[in-house]
Amino acid sequence: MPSLIDLRRRIRSVRNTQQVTKAMKMVSAAKLRRAQERVLAARPYAAMYRELRARVAAAAAGDERLAAHPLLARREQRRILLVFLTADRGLAGAFNTNLIRAAQAFLSRHAACEVELLTIGRKGRDFFRKRKARIVGEYAGLSQRFQYSDAAAIARLIIERFERAEADAVYLLYNEFKSLVASRLTVTRLLPVEPAEQVRPVDYIYEQPPAELLAGLLPRYVEIAIYQALLESVAAEHAARMSAMDQATNNAGEMIARLTLFMNRVRQASITKELIEVVSGAEALQ
Repeated sequence: MPSLIDLRRRIRSVRNTQQVTKAMKMVSAAKLRRAQERVLAARPYAAMYRELRARVAAAAAGDERLAAHPLLARREQRRILLVFLTADRGLAGAFNTNLIRAAQAFLSRHAACEVELLTIGRKGRDFFRKRKARIVGEYAGLSQRFQYSDAAAIARLIIERFERAEADAVYLLYNEFKSLVASRLTVTRLLPVEPAEQVRPVDYIYEQPPAELLAGLLPRYVEIAIYQALLESVAAEHAARMSAMDQATNNAGEMIARLTLFMNRVRQASITKELIEVVSGAEALQ
């Protein structure tokens, strides 16, 4: 049976851990508010840009030059590039674990292809680096602070590899932020760009031919997709960390209560034992 000193030391240790997890929860809550604001502000712009691309693509559907655009080239998927977003730090529950499992499932589904990884975040990079996966690019530290220029640089690398036929298809894997307690694993094909969706025709007057406009819109479309994925991933990470730290704080409180109860029982047993020894000694003297 542990002594009272050991129990007090254990309670003090758990209480210190509880203070740390509570502080981390408050920090994540503050960061989540800012990240959520950025996500909600970016979603309408991204949706409007997709609609604009679809309308311009529909207007340029009859142009023969459109089929020759490199970002629309469709090839047999022999070489695949997976853009894989994880967090730079842990203590976020199953956030990174679910992403890594989804990436492993993706690799298993495309075992017949040559799959290369472009990792964003230290956790995913470290995991697949230890397993000797083919990593063609890695970005760390973007979850702390990133700008649109960072997403544009990643998009240029992706576009260059696709145009040089070093990748026949590019997929994007990330956690989409849904709410404080929920996120959704999302796997989407980034390149080649999907054909234009059926949209309601609008009689626009184009100053340039629609095919030329679309040629300028497609690279920006990739940049916006990467930027939105970064925003969604960061918000989902902070939400997961806030939820995990809240659960850890509650678990620490429950553990402190159990240890305190056990310590009181040990102390009561010790006092009872001492009383019995005193009474037994007094009776022996009589």
